[in-house]
Amino acid sequence: ITVATTRPETMLGDGAVAVHPEDPRYQHMIGTEVLLPLVNRMIPIIADELVEQDFGTGAVKVTAAHDPNDFEMAIRHNVPFVVIMNEHGIMDGTGTEFDGMDRFDARVAVVAKLKEMGRVVAEKRPYIHAVGHCQRCDTVVEPRLSKQWFVKVAPLAKMAGDAVRTGQVRIEPAELAPRYFEWVDNMHDWCISRQLWWGHRIPVWYGPDEEVMVLGPGESAPEGWVQDEDVLDTWFSSALWPFSTLGWPEKTADVAKFYPTSVLVTGYDILFFWVARMMIMGLFAMDGVQPFDVIALHGLVRDKNGKKMSKSRGNTIDPIEFMDKYGSDALRFSLARGANPGADMALAEEWIAGSRNFTTKLWNATRFAMMNGATVDGPLSSDLQTPEQWILTRLSEVIAQSDVYLEKFEFAKACDLIYHFAWDDFCDWYLEMTKHSLATATEIEADKVRRVVGHVIDQLLRLLHPVIPFITEELWVGLTGGESLVIAEWPVVGTSYPDSLAPIAHLQEFVGEIRRFRSDQGLQPARRIPAKISGLGELTHLEGEIRSLTRLTPPEEGFASSADLQVGTTRVDIDLSGTIDVAAERTRLEKDLAAVVKEIEDSSARLGNSDFVGKAPAAVVEKIQKRLVDAVADRERIQDQLSRLGK
Repeated sequence: ITVATTRPETMLGDGAVAVHPEDPRYQHMIGTEVLLPLVNRMIPIIADELVEQDFGTGAVKVTAAHDPNDFEMAIRHNVPFVVIMNEHGIMDGTGTEFDGMDRFDARVAVVAKLKEMGRVVAEKRPYIHAVGHCQRCDTVVEPRLSKQWFVKVAPLAKMAGDAVRTGQVRIEPAELAPRYFEWVDNMHDWCISRQLWWGHRIPVWYGPDEEVMVLGPGESAPEGWVQDEDVLDTWFSSALWPFSTLGWPEKTADVAKFYPTSVLVTGYDILFFWVARMMIMGLFAMDGVQPFDVIALHGLVRDKNGKKMSKSRGNTIDPIEFMDKYGSDALRFSLARGANPGADMALAEEWIAGSRNFTTKLWNATRFAMMNGATVDGPLSSDLQTPEQWILTRLSEVIAQSDVYLEKFEFAKACDLIYHFAWDDFCDWYLEMTKHSLATATEIEADKVRRVVGHVIDQLLRLLHPVIPFITEELWVGLTGGESLVIAEWPVVGTSYPDSLAPIAHLQEFVGEIRRFRSDQGLQPARRIPAKISGLGELTHLEGEIRSLTRLTPPEEGFASSADLQVGTTRVDIDLSGTIDVAAERTRLEKDLAAVVKEIEDSSARLGNSDFVGKAPAAVVEKIQKRLVDAVADRERIQDQLSRLGK
């Protein structure tokens, strides 16, 4: 019978040849014996469904002591386990000329001997397969049967599976629960002994007559007994963490207070190695009480292209380097803002730099507020202007929604929500509006504004503190004079003013249109321009804020409108006479419009030609389609600019 193998040296330990029970080629041979070359030992031909009929010759050698699959077959068919090499990978115990050879040298020598005997049918056929390597030294891992300590996990794993199925423990996100069940429902006995220098010694002693004794803490072995030299698998030791760190097996106050814990946050990549085993050990050692109520799983941090970081790729990120460059808070915020439950995140330096910019924005906003008298003293007034009502309403919405996200461990959504509230709503809109009110309001009204500013910053710093603790601690203590932000209460939803939302939304739309107009005309953002505003309606009392935000000054004598904008019922007439040559600008825009219209006509004609579309490369057609879309958008933009310049 002919067999194929990638490890010819292991045939010295073969105990059988296996074929598929339904393979017609070998039906007549099942139950017979064949002579194993080199060692001249008779071995049986067995039938096992693990064999693939269409792979190789359909017959495989069974080396029970040196292959995991062969080991399983050997148990089923009572095949002997023959160990043919020692723990150093040296051939040993074969009773042949190959004893004392390195396994790879023996591989070459065995093939040469078989050739000499005329037993090699073919060699070196292309075959791609996985070969295990040590992650530390890159040595090829050699499966080898040896005596080890095992945990019979089947009954324990069932407890761990049932705890999640019954809702005793919840996995977030729920989509990863099936992966957990796949592991705990199919666990094999767990080998827990390791031949390493460092670790927890296995508490087993051997007597002079091979007696075995297991000792607990404080117990001593009789004289002459020797402790097992192996140590426990690191995952076994780690699995004890939820209770061993609290003083177990003693019934300490810490065990009573802190076990079980509420939430375990960890990566999905160690759901089996660590989490499932903590569940097993906790349920077993703590009388069926789970080690945690919720398992919150996050993904892996990958490089900016989504590839796994590795030294060989040269795409690793040194957190110390980026903390030194951008600050710890910036790195923390970047990681939290990318932490979607169970999903990997791509981390780029630009992302960390953006988070640094956010912390800088927060610092500048708080310092600006403090320099302008922001305070947390006293209650908030119930008689507030629309901007103050709006920012308090938005704050309440953000607090409520962030609580929802945090309860679901959606840290990325919570951080993104708070980020946009802080940067957009508070800094870019509300603080800019306060510049006008603080400069023009009565002292009583200005104090109301200062109190609202102080309150919003206080609550904002509390929301951000778990993620960016260093800068928020510094700013909060400076603003409030409190002892420490880390022991301050979590924000609660306050008073809301829903009627303030629509007016501010109208204001933002109106201001946005004016800013776009200024940009289209190439006007410097800081340049003040005379303008007449009419039809403000519900925004009439906010005209000062609007002019402050848009740099529009009230019209003076000799005002002449040369451009206008209409946003809803509100109209703005703008005098550009001192800023641009309106006639020249109109001529330029009309020339641009003519060029764009021609581009639209040309692109439309080419795309309307079925011969061209059918024969041209897809990339060329796609490029013209994009040019057409861009040209249509440009036409609308230019026409809008022309209409605003007036006649």
